[in-house]
Amino acid sequence: MGAFGAHALRSSLSADMLSVYQTAVLYHLVHAIALWALVLFGAATGSSVKLPASLFLAGIALFSGSLYALSITGTRGLGAITPLGGLCFLAAWVTAAWTVNRASLQEPKKR
Repeated sequence: MGAFGAHALRSSLSADMLSVYQTAVLYHLVHAIALWALVLFGAATGSSVKLPASLFLAGIALFSGSLYALSITGTRGLGAITPLGGLCFLAAWVTAAWTVNRASLQEPKKR
């Protein structure tokens, strides 16, 4: 998404909308990496990461997706969706920390 914005949208977006787009890309990247790490953790420990992973995906879709759409279309009403994505991100981080903590308190599983 970053390359698309840098090459295809740079000339067609205002500076403000390009900044909104870049924010969407940053949050998308950070939370995609967090999601990837969480899934690797789940695979390594056998812990269920379904809830935090789902919340990270919802956050990416709602937060970054609404900012992508807002920056490309200019439809300001889409900005009302963004805080819902932020709440999903917060819930994802809390549940991910809870999942990791819970797994660290359990005895290691024998393979």
